Amino acid sequence: MPADTPAMGENLKINGERLWDSLMEMAKIGPGVAGGNNRQTLTDEDSEGRHLFQKWCEDAGMSMGVDEIGNMFARREGTDPDALPVYVGSHLDTQPTGGKYDGVLGVLGGLELIRTMNDLDIKTKHPIVVTNWTNEEGTRYAPAMLASGVFAGKHTLDWANNRVDADGKKFGDELERIGWKGTEKVGDRKMHAMFELHIEQGPILEAEGKDIGVVTHGQGLRWIECTVTGKESHTGSTPMHMRKNAGRGLALVTELVHEIAMANQPNAVGAIGHIDVYPNSRNVIPGKVVFTVDMRTHLLDKLNAIVAEFNERAPKLCEDIGVDFSCEIVGQFDPPAFDKGCVTAVRNAAERLGYSHIDIISGAGHDACWINLMYPTAMIMCPCVDGLSHHEAEEISQEWATAGADVLMHAVLETAEIVS
Repeated sequence: MPADTPAMGENLKINGERLWDSLMEMAKIGPGVAGGNNRQTLTDEDSEGRHLFQKWCEDAGMSMGVDEIGNMFARREGTDPDALPVYVGSHLDTQPTGGKYDGVLGVLGGLELIRTMNDLDIKTKHPIVVTNWTNEEGTRYAPAMLASGVFAGKHTLDWANNRVDADGKKFGDELERIGWKGTEKVGDRKMHAMFELHIEQGPILEAEGKDIGVVTHGQGLRWIECTVTGKESHTGSTPMHMRKNAGRGLALVTELVHEIAMANQPNAVGAIGHIDVYPNSRNVIPGKVVFTVDMRTHLLDKLNAIVAEFNERAPKLCEDIGVDFSCEIVGQFDPPAFDKGCVTAVRNAAERLGYSHIDIISGAGHDACWINLMYPTAMIMCPCVDGLSHHEAEEISQEWATAGADVLMHAVLETAEIVS
């Protein structure tokens, strides 16, 4: 639809207070201990959040579909029964100590655009579908973006269903337990395009004083799960030269990851987040440490190079101190370049609405990265305070949320084609 169509003017905006109220209401489900959320995937809290989202969607006149991996699809019909839908959405699951906005803004921002369309009696040629993707975070069940990865054909459904958490509980069993295993075949749905609204999870937009990040690329990612094996022994009675300290291997590899990332600046990052130490006792030298290296860049050649360097150097570091090293990649995707047409729709929307904006590269992985392999896709970002995310102190303003949802609505309506 042309940008100068009257129905797409700068006065067309979502109800920011209603969106904010919805965010706060969802945040009551699975509250964290420090003001955020603990609504991990396939928990009872996840199920409760899903039920609330379903109720809101049905109240807005949408029909709900659920596929075999639990992805939720709330549909508002278009005027053309043969037109492919425009999809929006993100995820409702959180980190164990997560914030109220990561993922949730994208889902409820999509719901709000439907509510606004209902308020203004706006019709579109293409249907619009608001999506909640299962297990985006990947904390309880690795890898991240698991269900959208199955949707995009990057993982098999059987493989996903057999993933286990730290307690040995299988993904498929837990999905059935909470009652959200649907009947649709995963990946059968076709899309005209997809848009995902998300908080930046970084400091750039706030530091630059910009309202909107127009996401042109995403970072590629490699999660490398490593095991360093030494020998458990008493910390007081084992001579230093006779120790096989797996914890020391972790320390050396931690510094190696930092060194490799720094040597490949700009546009490369690396860190170790998840760590399990065995037996994790004050007076026992660790006999085994299992940890995950997270390496990212939006440049594929650089990503492959830093992983290759890590794989070459890490075993030697451990060998030199008498401990064993092994690793495997447990999560990966190559850097996506988002669809130019969808990116232009986002940029047009920001300009039409008078919001300041810059092009940005997403530092985190998102479901949109997988869907981009199949269908035209783009992302919209709004600032978050101090760039803090995956933390209970994650914070955004109502104004930032509103601006992001305004841009989402305009980009979606341009793509779905308003029918006058």
